[in-house]
Amino acid sequence: MKAKGVRLHGANDLRLEEFELPEITDDEILVKVVSDSICMSTYKCAILGTAHKRVHEDVADHPAIMGHEFAGDIVKVGKNHQDTFKPGMKFTLQPALNYKGTMWSPGYSYEFFGGDTTYCVIPAEVMELGCLLEYKGRAYYEASLAEPMSCSIGAFNAAYHTKMGVYTHQMGIKEGGKLAIMAGAGPMGLGALTYALHRDVRPSMIVVTDLNQDRLDRAAALFPPEEAAKDGIELHFVNTGNFEDPVAELLRISDGKGYDDVFCYAPVAAVVTQSSAILGRDGCLNFFAGPTDKNFSATMNFYDVHYNSTHVMGTTGGNTDDMIESLELTAEGRIDPSVMVTHIGGLDAAAETTLNLPKIPGGKKLIYTHLSMPLTALTDLREKGEKEGDKRLVELADIVDAHKGLWCPEAEEYLLANFIED
Repeated sequence: MKAKGVRLHGANDLRLEEFELPEITDDEILVKVVSDSICMSTYKCAILGTAHKRVHEDVADHPAIMGHEFAGDIVKVGKNHQDTFKPGMKFTLQPALNYKGTMWSPGYSYEFFGGDTTYCVIPAEVMELGCLLEYKGRAYYEASLAEPMSCSIGAFNAAYHTKMGVYTHQMGIKEGGKLAIMAGAGPMGLGALTYALHRDVRPSMIVVTDLNQDRLDRAAALFPPEEAAKDGIELHFVNTGNFEDPVAELLRISDGKGYDDVFCYAPVAAVVTQSSAILGRDGCLNFFAGPTDKNFSATMNFYDVHYNSTHVMGTTGGNTDDMIESLELTAEGRIDPSVMVTHIGGLDAAAETTLNLPKIPGGKKLIYTHLSMPLTALTDLREKGEKEGDKRLVELADIVDAHKGLWCPEAEEYLLANFIED
Protein backbone atom coordinates (compact mmCIF):
# COMPACT_ATOMS: atom_id res chain seq x y z
CA MET A 1 0.00 0.00 0.00
CA LYS A 2 0.99 3.64 -0.44
CA ALA A 3 2.27 5.67 2.48
CA LYS A 4 3.44 9.25 2.76
CA GLY A 5 6.22 10.21 5.10
CA VAL A 6 9.35 12.18 5.89
CA ARG A 7 12.46 10.13 5.19
CA LEU A 8 16.18 10.64 5.73
CA HIS A 9 18.35 10.30 2.60
CA GLY A 10 21.53 11.78 4.06
CA ALA A 11 22.81 14.54 6.32
CA ASN A 12 20.42 17.53 6.15
CA ASP A 13 18.41 15.72 3.51
CA LEU A 14 14.85 15.07 4.63
CA ARG A 15 12.15 14.53 2.02
CA LEU A 16 8.38 14.32 2.27
CA GLU A 17 7.48 11.65 -0.26
CA GLU A 18 5.13 8.87 -1.18
CA PHE A 19 6.44 5.31 -1.16
CA GLU A 20 5.16 1.78 -1.33
CA LEU A 21 5.00 -0.26 1.86
CA PRO A 22 5.70 -3.98 1.45
CA GLU A 23 3.02 -6.49 2.34
CA ILE A 24 3.45 -7.54 5.94
CA THR A 25 4.78 -10.97 6.82
CA ASP A 26 3.26 -13.34 9.39
CA ASP A 27 5.57 -11.76 12.00
CA GLU A 28 4.83 -8.07 11.27
CA ILE A 29 2.07 -5.56 11.98
CA LEU A 30 0.74 -2.72 9.81
CA VAL A 31 -0.22 0.44 11.69
CA LYS A 32 -1.72 3.85 10.99
CA VAL A 33 0.28 6.60 12.67
CA VAL A 34 -1.81 9.46 14.08
CA SER A 35 0.63 11.57 16.12
CA ASP A 36 4.37 11.98 16.46
CA SER A 37 6.21 14.47 18.67
CA ILE A 38 9.52 15.74 17.34
CA CYS A 39 12.55 15.07 19.51
CA MET A 40 15.86 16.91 19.58
CA SER A 41 17.42 13.51 18.98
CA THR A 42 15.66 13.45 15.60
CA TYR A 43 17.25 16.79 14.75
CA LYS A 44 20.66 15.36 15.62
CA CYS A 45 19.96 12.36 13.42
CA ALA A 46 18.84 14.58 10.53
CA ILE A 47 21.93 16.80 10.55
CA LEU A 48 24.41 13.97 11.06
CA GLY A 49 23.03 11.41 8.61
CA THR A 50 25.27 8.34 8.47
CA ALA A 51 27.59 9.89 11.09
CA HIS A 52 24.84 9.13 13.62
CA LYS A 53 25.27 5.83 15.47
CA ARG A 54 21.72 4.69 14.70
CA VAL A 55 21.72 5.43 10.95
CA HIS A 56 22.70 2.69 8.48
CA GLU A 57 25.42 3.34 5.91
CA ASP A 58 23.17 2.75 2.88
CA VAL A 59 20.48 5.24 3.94
CA ALA A 60 20.77 7.02 0.58
CA ASP A 61 19.52 3.85 -1.12
CA HIS A 62 17.18 2.78 1.69
CA PRO A 63 15.95 6.03 3.29
CA ALA A 64 14.83 5.85 6.91
CA ILE A 65 11.47 7.14 8.12
CA MET A 66 11.97 9.87 10.72
CA GLY A 67 10.23 10.10 14.10
CA HIS A 68 10.16 7.77 17.10
CA GLU A 69 7.63 9.30 19.52
CA PHE A 70 4.48 8.07 17.86
CA ALA A 71 1.08 6.51 18.42
CA GLY A 72 -1.83 5.40 16.29
CA ASP A 73 -4.07 2.49 15.34
CA ILE A 74 -3.30 -1.09 14.41
CA VAL A 75 -4.58 -1.85 10.91
CA LYS A 76 -3.46 -5.40 10.07
CA VAL A 77 -1.81 -8.11 12.17
CA GLY A 78 0.40 -10.95 10.94
CA LYS A 79 -0.89 -14.35 12.01
CA ASN A 80 1.89 -14.91 14.58
CA HIS A 81 0.61 -12.00 16.69
CA GLN A 82 -3.14 -12.25 16.25
CA ASP A 83 -3.67 -13.64 19.74
CA THR A 84 -2.20 -10.49 21.29
CA PHE A 85 -2.97 -7.63 18.90
CA LYS A 86 -6.14 -6.84 16.96
CA PRO A 87 -7.01 -4.38 14.19
CA GLY A 88 -8.50 -1.23 15.69
CA MET A 89 -6.35 -1.28 18.84
CA LYS A 90 -4.57 1.94 19.71
CA PHE A 91 -0.83 1.47 20.11
CA THR A 92 2.33 3.13 21.27
CA LEU A 93 5.82 1.66 21.52
CA GLN A 94 9.18 1.82 23.22
CA PRO A 95 11.65 2.72 20.44
CA ALA A 96 14.84 1.95 22.43
CA LEU A 97 14.96 -1.65 21.21
CA ASN A 98 18.61 -2.51 21.90
CA TYR A 99 17.98 -5.60 19.80
CA LYS A 100 20.83 -8.10 19.92
CA GLY A 101 23.31 -5.41 20.86
CA THR A 102 22.47 -3.07 17.97
CA MET A 103 21.40 0.57 18.24
CA TRP A 104 18.75 0.25 15.54
CA SER A 105 15.62 2.17 16.38
CA PRO A 106 12.49 3.43 14.58
CA GLY A 107 12.97 6.99 13.39
CA TYR A 108 16.63 6.39 12.65
CA SER A 109 17.30 2.99 11.18
CA TYR A 110 14.32 1.48 9.36
CA GLU A 111 13.11 2.00 5.82
CA PHE A 112 9.47 1.21 6.62
CA PHE A 113 9.22 1.84 10.38
CA GLY A 114 9.00 5.30 11.94
CA GLY A 115 6.64 7.99 13.18
CA ASP A 116 6.62 10.77 10.58
CA THR A 117 4.45 8.84 8.17
CA THR A 118 0.84 7.98 7.52
CA TYR A 119 1.38 4.20 7.79
CA CYS A 120 4.31 1.97 8.67
CA VAL A 121 5.24 -1.67 9.24
CA ILE A 122 6.30 -2.79 12.71
CA PRO A 123 8.99 -5.48 12.40
CA ALA A 124 9.17 -8.76 14.30
CA GLU A 125 11.81 -7.69 16.83
CA VAL A 126 9.50 -5.06 18.35
CA MET A 127 6.96 -7.69 19.37
CA GLU A 128 9.71 -10.14 20.34
CA LEU A 129 11.07 -7.59 22.82
CA GLY A 130 7.63 -6.66 24.17
CA CYS A 131 8.08 -3.08 22.96
CA LEU A 132 4.71 -2.75 21.17
CA LEU A 133 2.16 -1.62 23.74
CA GLU A 134 -1.59 -1.44 23.56
CA TYR A 135 -2.74 2.06 24.49
CA LYS A 136 -6.13 2.38 26.17
CA GLY A 137 -6.08 6.12 26.81
CA ARG A 138 -8.13 8.83 25.18
CA ALA A 139 -5.61 11.04 23.37
CA TYR A 140 -2.97 9.90 20.90
CA TYR A 141 -0.60 12.72 21.83
CA GLU A 142 -0.38 11.45 25.41
CA ALA A 143 0.83 8.12 24.04
CA SER A 144 3.36 9.90 21.79
CA LEU A 145 4.67 11.87 24.75
CA ALA A 146 4.96 8.74 26.89
CA GLU A 147 8.27 8.08 25.11
CA PRO A 148 9.99 11.36 26.01
CA MET A 149 8.48 11.10 29.50
CA SER A 150 9.95 7.60 29.79
CA CYS A 151 13.41 9.04 29.09
CA SER A 152 13.19 11.24 32.17
CA ILE A 153 11.63 8.44 34.19
CA GLY A 154 14.54 6.22 33.22
CA ALA A 155 17.00 8.92 34.28
CA PHE A 156 15.39 9.15 37.72
CA ASN A 157 15.38 5.36 38.10
CA ALA A 158 19.02 5.09 36.99
CA ALA A 159 20.27 7.59 39.58
CA TYR A 160 22.07 5.98 42.50
CA HIS A 161 23.51 6.69 45.90
CA THR A 162 25.88 4.95 48.31
CA LYS A 163 26.78 4.78 51.98
CA MET A 164 30.34 5.15 53.22
CA GLY A 165 32.06 1.78 53.40
CA VAL A 166 29.16 -0.03 51.71
CA TYR A 167 29.53 -1.16 48.11
CA THR A 168 25.85 -1.43 47.27
CA HIS A 169 24.17 1.18 45.08
CA GLN A 170 20.80 2.45 46.27
CA MET A 171 18.95 3.02 43.01
CA GLY A 172 16.86 6.09 42.28
CA ILE A 173 16.92 9.70 43.42
CA LYS A 174 17.30 10.38 47.14
CA GLU A 175 13.95 10.52 48.91
CA GLY A 176 13.54 13.83 50.71
CA GLY A 177 16.73 15.13 49.14
CA LYS A 178 17.56 18.20 47.09
CA LEU A 179 17.24 17.98 43.30
CA ALA A 180 18.35 20.40 40.57
CA ILE A 181 17.18 20.37 36.94
CA MET A 182 19.80 22.41 35.09
CA ALA A 183 18.78 24.15 31.85
CA GLY A 184 15.44 22.63 32.70
CA ALA A 185 12.71 25.01 31.52
CA GLY A 186 12.53 23.39 28.07
CA PRO A 187 10.16 20.56 27.15
CA MET A 188 12.22 17.69 28.53
CA GLY A 189 13.03 19.59 31.71
CA LEU A 190 9.33 20.29 32.29
CA GLY A 191 8.61 16.61 31.74
CA ALA A 192 11.18 15.81 34.42
CA LEU A 193 9.63 18.42 36.71
CA THR A 194 6.07 17.09 36.45
CA TYR A 195 7.46 13.63 37.19
CA ALA A 196 9.59 14.78 40.14
CA LEU A 197 6.61 16.52 41.71
CA HIS A 198 4.21 13.60 41.40
CA ARG A 199 6.17 10.34 41.56
CA ASP A 200 6.09 8.15 44.68
CA VAL A 201 9.66 8.92 45.83
CA ARG A 202 10.02 12.70 45.90
CA PRO A 203 12.67 15.23 46.88
CA SER A 204 12.08 17.94 49.48
CA MET A 205 13.51 20.64 47.21
CA ILE A 206 13.57 21.13 43.44
CA VAL A 207 15.48 23.91 41.69
CA VAL A 208 14.94 24.50 37.97
CA THR A 209 17.47 26.71 36.17
CA ASP A 210 17.50 28.31 32.74
CA LEU A 211 18.79 31.40 30.93
CA ASN A 212 15.46 32.14 29.21
CA GLN A 213 13.17 34.13 31.50
CA ASP A 214 10.10 33.58 29.31
CA ARG A 215 10.53 29.83 29.63
CA LEU A 216 11.04 30.13 33.37
CA ASP A 217 7.93 32.29 33.71
CA ARG A 218 5.88 29.75 31.78
CA ALA A 219 7.24 26.95 33.95
CA ALA A 220 6.37 28.86 37.14
CA ALA A 221 2.85 29.49 35.83
CA LEU A 222 2.37 25.79 35.06
CA PHE A 223 3.94 24.68 38.36
CA PRO A 224 3.27 27.35 40.99
CA PRO A 225 5.71 26.99 43.90
CA GLU A 226 2.86 27.48 46.37
CA GLU A 227 1.14 24.37 44.98
CA ALA A 228 4.35 22.33 45.32
CA ALA A 229 4.66 23.57 48.90
CA LYS A 230 1.33 21.94 49.73
CA ASP A 231 3.01 18.61 48.95
CA GLY A 232 6.02 19.48 51.09
CA ILE A 233 8.31 20.40 48.19
CA GLU A 234 10.24 23.68 48.08
CA LEU A 235 10.28 24.70 44.39
CA HIS A 236 12.55 27.40 42.93
CA PHE A 237 12.96 28.75 39.39
CA VAL A 238 16.33 30.44 38.88
CA ASN A 239 17.65 32.42 35.92
CA THR A 240 21.37 31.74 36.27
CA GLY A 241 22.11 34.59 33.88
CA ASN A 242 21.04 37.06 36.58
CA PHE A 243 23.93 36.12 38.86
CA GLU A 244 27.62 36.84 38.56
CA ASP A 245 28.25 33.59 40.43
CA PRO A 246 25.33 31.22 39.74
CA VAL A 247 26.98 28.35 41.59
CA ALA A 248 27.12 30.41 44.78
CA GLU A 249 23.43 31.28 44.41
CA LEU A 250 22.40 27.68 43.86
CA LEU A 251 24.46 26.56 46.85
CA ARG A 252 22.87 29.32 48.94
CA ILE A 253 19.41 28.01 48.07
CA SER A 254 20.50 24.54 49.20
CA ASP A 255 21.74 25.96 52.53
CA GLY A 256 25.31 25.45 51.36
CA LYS A 257 25.10 21.66 51.39
CA GLY A 258 24.62 21.13 47.66
CA TYR A 259 22.27 18.80 45.81
CA ASP A 260 21.75 15.06 46.07
CA ASP A 261 20.61 14.71 42.46
CA VAL A 262 21.42 16.97 39.52
CA PHE A 263 20.08 16.50 35.99
CA CYS A 264 21.88 18.37 33.22
CA TYR A 265 19.55 19.07 30.29
CA ALA A 266 21.95 20.95 28.00
CA PRO A 267 25.17 19.72 26.32
CA VAL A 268 26.95 22.95 27.25
CA ALA A 269 30.30 22.76 29.02
CA ALA A 270 29.51 25.64 31.39
CA VAL A 271 26.25 23.99 32.49
CA VAL A 272 28.01 20.65 33.06
CA THR A 273 30.66 22.37 35.18
CA GLN A 274 28.00 24.19 37.20
CA SER A 275 26.17 20.88 37.67
CA SER A 276 29.34 19.30 39.06
CA ALA A 277 30.03 22.25 41.33
CA ILE A 278 26.65 22.13 43.10
CA LEU A 279 26.75 18.43 43.98
CA GLY A 280 26.54 17.64 47.67
CA ARG A 281 28.17 14.64 49.33
CA ASP A 282 27.36 11.46 47.37
CA GLY A 283 25.66 13.66 44.80
CA CYS A 284 24.64 12.00 41.52
CA LEU A 285 24.97 13.97 38.28
CA ASN A 286 23.01 12.65 35.31
CA PHE A 287 24.26 14.13 32.03
CA PHE A 288 20.93 13.79 30.23
CA ALA A 289 21.48 15.87 27.10
CA GLY A 290 23.22 13.99 24.30
CA PRO A 291 25.82 16.07 22.41
CA THR A 292 26.43 15.89 18.66
CA ASP A 293 30.17 16.49 19.16
CA LYS A 294 31.89 13.17 19.80
CA ASN A 295 34.70 15.04 21.55
CA PHE A 296 32.45 17.04 23.86
CA SER A 297 34.00 17.42 27.32
CA ALA A 298 33.68 19.63 30.36
CA THR A 299 35.45 20.27 33.65
CA MET A 300 34.33 18.26 36.64
CA ASN A 301 35.62 18.53 40.20
CA PHE A 302 37.56 15.32 40.84
CA TYR A 303 38.54 16.38 44.35
CA ASP A 304 34.85 15.97 45.17
CA VAL A 305 34.74 12.68 43.30
CA HIS A 306 37.46 11.34 45.58
CA TYR A 307 36.60 12.89 48.93
CA ASN A 308 32.86 13.58 48.66
CA SER A 309 31.81 10.53 46.62
CA THR A 310 30.20 12.62 43.87
CA HIS A 311 29.62 10.71 40.65
CA VAL A 312 28.48 11.23 37.08
CA MET A 313 26.42 9.06 34.77
CA GLY A 314 24.32 9.37 31.64
CA THR A 315 21.17 7.79 30.28
CA THR A 316 19.78 7.74 26.76
CA GLY A 317 16.14 6.79 26.48
CA GLY A 318 14.10 4.72 28.89
CA ASN A 319 13.02 1.11 28.84
CA THR A 320 9.63 -0.53 28.46
CA ASP A 321 8.95 -0.44 32.21
CA ASP A 322 9.60 3.32 32.17
CA MET A 323 7.19 3.67 29.26
CA ILE A 324 4.49 1.72 31.07
CA GLU A 325 5.00 3.86 34.19
CA SER A 326 4.59 6.99 32.08
CA LEU A 327 1.34 5.74 30.57
CA GLU A 328 -0.01 4.68 33.96
CA LEU A 329 0.82 7.97 35.68
CA THR A 330 -0.74 9.91 32.80
CA ALA A 331 -3.90 7.78 32.92
CA GLU A 332 -4.12 8.40 36.68
CA GLY A 333 -3.81 12.15 36.14
CA ARG A 334 -0.68 12.33 38.27
CA ILE A 335 1.52 13.73 35.50
CA ASP A 336 0.51 15.90 32.56
CA PRO A 337 2.83 15.51 29.55
CA SER A 338 0.97 18.27 27.70
CA VAL A 339 3.14 20.80 29.59
CA MET A 340 5.82 19.92 27.04
CA VAL A 341 3.74 20.86 23.96
CA THR A 342 3.83 24.39 22.51
CA HIS A 343 3.27 23.80 18.76
CA ILE A 344 1.17 21.62 16.47
CA GLY A 345 1.46 20.96 12.76
CA GLY A 346 0.80 18.55 9.93
CA LEU A 347 3.06 16.05 8.21
CA ASP A 348 3.99 18.70 5.63
CA ALA A 349 5.63 20.72 8.42
CA ALA A 350 7.68 17.87 9.88
CA ALA A 351 10.83 18.05 7.72
CA GLU A 352 11.37 21.80 8.03
CA THR A 353 10.55 21.73 11.72
CA THR A 354 13.03 18.93 12.37
CA LEU A 355 15.89 20.61 10.51
CA ASN A 356 15.30 23.94 12.26
CA LEU A 357 14.31 22.63 15.68
CA PRO A 358 16.97 24.49 17.76
CA LYS A 359 15.92 27.79 16.17
CA ILE A 360 12.22 27.41 16.97
CA PRO A 361 11.34 28.67 20.46
CA GLY A 362 9.05 26.85 22.83
CA GLY A 363 8.67 23.23 23.76
CA LYS A 364 7.58 20.07 21.98
CA LYS A 365 6.38 20.24 18.40
CA LEU A 366 3.51 17.80 17.88
CA ILE A 367 2.87 16.46 14.37
CA TYR A 368 -0.42 14.94 13.21
CA THR A 369 0.53 12.83 10.23
CA HIS A 370 -2.79 12.79 8.37
CA LEU A 371 -3.05 16.56 8.52
CA SER A 372 -1.79 19.39 6.32
CA MET A 373 -0.96 22.37 8.55
CA PRO A 374 2.04 24.67 8.96
CA LEU A 375 3.71 24.49 12.34
CA THR A 376 1.64 26.73 14.61
CA ALA A 377 2.26 27.83 18.18
CA LEU A 378 -0.68 27.24 20.49
CA THR A 379 -0.47 30.90 21.47
CA ASP A 380 -0.89 31.92 17.81
CA LEU A 381 -3.99 29.86 17.01
CA ARG A 382 -6.49 32.65 17.65
CA GLU A 383 -4.60 35.38 15.81
CA LYS A 384 -3.96 33.08 12.86
CA GLY A 385 -7.61 32.02 12.73
CA GLU A 386 -8.88 35.61 12.83
CA LYS A 387 -6.38 36.74 10.21
CA GLU A 388 -7.22 33.90 7.82
CA GLY A 389 -10.94 33.86 8.59
CA ASP A 390 -10.69 30.26 9.75
CA LYS A 391 -13.27 29.73 12.51
CA ARG A 392 -11.85 26.28 13.20
CA LEU A 393 -8.59 27.76 14.48
CA VAL A 394 -10.50 30.21 16.68
CA GLU A 395 -12.59 27.40 18.15
CA LEU A 396 -9.42 25.36 18.69
CA ALA A 397 -7.92 28.36 20.49
CA ASP A 398 -11.01 28.53 22.71
CA ILE A 399 -10.48 24.90 23.75
CA VAL A 400 -6.78 25.44 24.46
CA ASP A 401 -7.44 28.63 26.45
CA ALA A 402 -10.05 26.80 28.52
CA HIS A 403 -7.29 24.34 29.54
CA LYS A 404 -4.79 26.93 30.79
CA GLY A 405 -3.22 27.28 27.37
CA LEU A 406 -2.29 23.59 27.20
CA TRP A 407 -2.94 21.04 24.49
CA CYS A 408 -5.56 18.59 25.70
CA PRO A 409 -7.67 15.59 24.59
CA GLU A 410 -10.57 17.87 23.64
CA ALA A 411 -8.31 19.91 21.39
CA GLU A 412 -6.94 16.81 19.69
CA GLU A 413 -10.40 15.41 19.10
CA TYR A 414 -11.56 18.70 17.59
CA LEU A 415 -8.47 18.84 15.38
CA LEU A 416 -8.89 15.29 14.09
CA ALA A 417 -12.61 15.80 13.45
CA ASN A 418 -12.37 19.15 11.68
CA PHE A 419 -8.98 19.53 9.99
CA ILE A 420 -8.28 16.22 8.26
CA GLU A 421 -9.34 16.25 4.64
CA ASP A 422 -8.15 12.84 3.42
